[in-house]
Amino acid sequence: MRYTLKGWLLMAGIVAHSAVQAQTVPSPKQHFGFNIGDDYQLATYTQTAAYFQKLAASDRVKLMDIGLTEEGRHQYMLVISSPANIRQLDQYKKISQQLARAEGLTPAQAKELSEKGKAVVWIDGGLHATEVVGTHQLIETAWQLISRNDPETMRILDNVIILMTHANPDGQELTSSWYMRNADTLKRSTDQLPVLYQKYIGHDNNRDFYIMNMKESANMGKQLFLEWMPQIMYNHHQRGPEGSVLAGPPYRDPFNYFFDPLMITGIDALGAAMYNRLNVEDKPGYTRLNGSSFSTWYNGGLRTTTQYHNMIGLLTEIIGNPTPEKIPVVPQRLIPNGATPNPVRPTGDWRFRTSIDYSVSLNYAVLDYAARQRDEVLFNIYKMGKNAIDKGNTDSWTLSPKRADAITAAYKKAQHDTTKDDGSDPYGWMRRGSNIGMEYYDAVYKNPAERDPRGYVIPADQPDFATAVKFVNALIKAGIGVQKATAAFTVAGKQYPAGSYIVRTNQAFRPHVLDMFEPQDHPNDFQYPGGPPVRPYDAAGWTLAFQMGVKYDRVLDDFSGPFEKLPYGELQSPAVLSFTPATGGGYLLSAQVNNAFITINDLMKAGVKVYRLPEGQDGMGPGTFFVPAGASANSILKTAAAQWGVSARVVSKRPKGAIEATPLRIALWDNYGGSMPSGWVRWMMEQYHFPFSLVYPKDIDAGTLKQRYDVIVFVTRAIPPVGGEENNRSAYRQTQPDAADIPEQYRNMLGKISKDTSIPKLKEFLEAGGTVITIGSSTNLAYHLGLPVHNALVEKGKDGKESPLPGTKYFVPGSILQVAFDSTQSAAWGMPAVGDVNFDNSPVFRLDSDAASKGVHPIAWFTTDSPLRSGWAWGQSYLKDGVAAFEAPVGKGKLYAFGPEITFRGQSHGTFKLLFNGLYGQK
Repeated sequence: MRYTLKGWLLMAGIVAHSAVQAQTVPSPKQHFGFNIGDDYQLATYTQTAAYFQKLAASDRVKLMDIGLTEEGRHQYMLVISSPANIRQLDQYKKISQQLARAEGLTPAQAKELSEKGKAVVWIDGGLHATEVVGTHQLIETAWQLISRNDPETMRILDNVIILMTHANPDGQELTSSWYMRNADTLKRSTDQLPVLYQKYIGHDNNRDFYIMNMKESANMGKQLFLEWMPQIMYNHHQRGPEGSVLAGPPYRDPFNYFFDPLMITGIDALGAAMYNRLNVEDKPGYTRLNGSSFSTWYNGGLRTTTQYHNMIGLLTEIIGNPTPEKIPVVPQRLIPNGATPNPVRPTGDWRFRTSIDYSVSLNYAVLDYAARQRDEVLFNIYKMGKNAIDKGNTDSWTLSPKRADAITAAYKKAQHDTTKDDGSDPYGWMRRGSNIGMEYYDAVYKNPAERDPRGYVIPADQPDFATAVKFVNALIKAGIGVQKATAAFTVAGKQYPAGSYIVRTNQAFRPHVLDMFEPQDHPNDFQYPGGPPVRPYDAAGWTLAFQMGVKYDRVLDDFSGPFEKLPYGELQSPAVLSFTPATGGGYLLSAQVNNAFITINDLMKAGVKVYRLPEGQDGMGPGTFFVPAGASANSILKTAAAQWGVSARVVSKRPKGAIEATPLRIALWDNYGGSMPSGWVRWMMEQYHFPFSLVYPKDIDAGTLKQRYDVIVFVTRAIPPVGGEENNRSAYRQTQPDAADIPEQYRNMLGKISKDTSIPKLKEFLEAGGTVITIGSSTNLAYHLGLPVHNALVEKGKDGKESPLPGTKYFVPGSILQVAFDSTQSAAWGMPAVGDVNFDNSPVFRLDSDAASKGVHPIAWFTTDSPLRSGWAWGQSYLKDGVAAFEAPVGKGKLYAFGPEITFRGQSHGTFKLLFNGLYGQK
């Protein structure tokens, strides 16, 4: 090869620059004192943040502070690319945004931009902090991209902008510090953390991304959905299935039917690049498809929510720990197949560094694909967005199991065909040339009433518009385009007020729009015909508008009106309401408005008396609040009208039948290691200004509870079943350590609720006048207390004994169901007559014939044999007439039992009031 003098000088300059950079930017060994992946070594976030700041000295790096965490730490993102690209980041970000939005771009213009742009790839680590490979591969990969000068790295840097994002700073600080606290390396472990590894929510931080309640989620969501809009995102997790090294793309069915096909085939392509590279490098043990439980059905995860935004979302789950581990002998994993083409051999000595090396190889596989296919990756996100816009501008029908079943049912009805499909020919090999005529297809997929909506209208005059605004903000944080009415308007013959919100489906992120408003139609998924169901990876149905109790209308035809388009990312506040001070009497506040509880708690804290009206007043329903006029009340209510969207209606005198509502001493159960459902309720109580204390099993076992508390809240998985320890399906529940092995400050958290000690203390508390609120499986307390209620989901065997319905007959994984509420009861004040609840194979009750005479009353129940609103409910007819929630007197006290998950992940705003109502006393 011949070089010109100019070429030699250029190469010499590159070498000299690299040498200077190597001196400027320290290696991990130089900074941390150990190599990333060394046995028994973990870096804290404090150390990692300091290292990121040193890496920023490189001209290949721009360090970005994307926001503060819940504990107040700075959350960093390293932007890595070639020096030339770093200097033009704004230009390339704009191109990425234009292609992702696809607004007003022709295919030819998109092709041109694809040629000019750089692929943008997101790589994160550390979301689940005990999955320590994630944070450490992030450090190692960043170092290698900054320090290496081989042709592949240079090609990547020239063609790709890499967003290396730390997903959970607080968690890394906790986990690494916990691991490193032991001087004896053999005693080091990431197990048995004393608290959740992200404040409030722990592992549920990967379930927060369509609502983004947490600061960390919002920080990352802003970069993903409003700023950079990467074409590819890679979410690192642990751990791989037993007998493998890792699970990765592509994933098992079902995938969500709102996706563009390019999403699924894009995942296939990246998956092929990843496992091909591992095979070339002699790194076995990659499993995919049905080799693991991961799918692309759920929305709400860091990886999955991006898929609803046309970003190729990748997840791997790898093994690895700084304490050496083993790959066990799992015979089934030792048979090569389509899911695991290259099995790994068992070993008793798997090292942390090996997992880091695998992860770096996987990152390089993704980045090399993006570099080589740069223009294709950029154009494809445009193509998916353009397809979405086109569908939103025309009549379209989403393909789904429900509609496929409707075609079959219509045909069979017309043909008087009563045969059942035995599942023996799922792909139609034996039925060449179906006899089903096109008229049956047309009856479903050309039925105007079954079209996908062109848009949605969220009326400003709904009872709890402030909560509807929170829903709108969840959409806005996710990059969805929203419009707002500047004047009253009419659509499809219905009038709407000014201030109403409009969300159209002719936008690039249409899959996410539909997924937030429309029901999820999960297929019937069984291991084999007649066999047990296959549990979804997470929820089967989650429609956020249903969970939040938002009122909206689906508009099937194109429509227009006096609408202004809100700037992307511009969060909304409830309308500032006028406030007229009362000269006497006082004010009425609606119990239907969630934010009213913020106001009531602020009033009580200021010493203002508050009353409730069991019969309602002036068209306002049972449970309406009455607040006497006064200087303090006026000031707080004026603020509430301006800040919280809470309206205060003036009345001239105190209504008859008013009952004083009093603040209570609230205790919220938690346990060692932290309960995620309890953490969510803790966050909710802080948001709604309820004062409370945490209570642990030892506190309960100590007794004298009524001297300290008035009400105790038990979230799901707190109270064990009557028969013994609960069969908890959560894989993340920790075993308890010995007290001597943990710092003294955490020892009071140890213990569990027990039948022999804890339950008698709770009964004593109730009988003395205390209130206990139970949610989900903690309604087991009703059985411990011998109340006149029984499990409604049972069948009698031949021996006459009852046993729970098997999964082949009844199975309702996380879904949205509809129930009736008795809103005349104080627990359901402010609730609608019919509403949606979050249900996850939740308890359902049958009240005994003498229950009413003993003061046991239903609060919510199933009135139909088809209560499914979103998700999957196999055998849902068994739910008819079952009681979902009830209240029962116990001595001088009261037990509330809510089977559904009424506080689910801080998302189910529509049922928050069921908890809040029970947190006040009555005089």
